[in-house]
Amino acid sequence: MQTFAPLTALPSVVLPVVCSLTQAFVSCGHSKPPTTGVHCPDSPHALHPQVFVPPHPLVSHWVAVARNAASPPPMFRAALAELGRLLIYEATRDWLPTLEGSVATPCGTAEVTFIDPGQPVKVVPILRAGLTLLESAATLLPSSQTFHVGYRRDEETLVATPYLNKLPASFTPEDRILVTDPMLATGGTMRQVIQDLVDRGAAPGMIRIVSAVCAPPALKLLADKFVGLKIYTGIIDAEVNEQGFIIPGLGDAGDRAFGT
Repeated sequence: MQTFAPLTALPSVVLPVVCSLTQAFVSCGHSKPPTTGVHCPDSPHALHPQVFVPPHPLVSHWVAVARNAASPPPMFRAALAELGRLLIYEATRDWLPTLEGSVATPCGTAEVTFIDPGQPVKVVPILRAGLTLLESAATLLPSSQTFHVGYRRDEETLVATPYLNKLPASFTPEDRILVTDPMLATGGTMRQVIQDLVDRGAAPGMIRIVSAVCAPPALKLLADKFVGLKIYTGIIDAEVNEQGFIIPGLGDAGDRAFGT
């Protein structure tokens, strides 16, 4: 495999990406990893039955830029922003409520389909890194509401505690909720967030997660706890180390994005 030198400007080539998901599925007897509905019950890492890895070269490209330790904060943040835009596009493909109507064009009348503004998507970024996946998606969702939540993870116990919660008092089972967080490693933080949403009335089947990189422990935890939950990610890595970081992963997404 070719090795690329550290980046000093936005790259003009797609960097090579090694997806450890391939090894996990080869061990299950698959010739190559599927891109949708990833599930292999015989694997030592039983994965979420509804996790989607879009097979698009732009997804691979921006994952590669984000992985590169030499990418400075502006480049890293731009990579996550582009990745978020692509993954949100995929996550909302068959999910957004629509209205049928007609409009007058310069040459006549056309039957059209609009996104229903009366049913905005509820977007929940997990601070602070979850904001990066939304930076290029502002124009992607014609109708949305954003509710911020913040969690801080203890570096020794790996237990996350909330420090900010701007969720509404209640949701309806029909509400479409999109949760963003670049890394799903152990899944502890995300489990707390999804449980909070469900406790306020949300239906797991109407919640979709967008994440840059996932690991099997998080996927299994969420699959066991929330039936119908869907996850859209750029790549799945096979390992989480004792410090709770995905290997090879991206490092600390918040620190890399904001330079602190």
